[in-house]
Amino acid sequence: MSEWVEVAKESEFVSKDRKLVDLGGTDQIGLFKLEDGFYAINAWCSHQKANMISGDIEDHELECPLHGARFSLKSGDHLCLPAVKPVKRYDVKVEDGRIFMKR
Repeated sequence: MSEWVEVAKESEFVSKDRKLVDLGGTDQIGLFKLEDGFYAINAWCSHQKANMISGDIEDHELECPLHGARFSLKSGDHLCLPAVKPVKRYDVKVEDGRIFMKR
């Protein structure tokens, strides 16, 4: 069963565009604020499990800082080698300044 979990507040994104959300265990999510809203994907690259939270973002694509694999923030799909598998994407909603993610 999926549930909405509060993971951040909009005010946390006044001076930054990303946050690592640690839900325990292997559930570490990259939460990103772009001009058109918030996006959340697994923070670990599917290629060699590098943390992607500091990767460059361009046109809704997140680049892994280790080997340059790119992932869609909209779908989680891998967009280029060396990654050959997508990462999990999470639904995000904002209510009254609170950011929720569907687990």
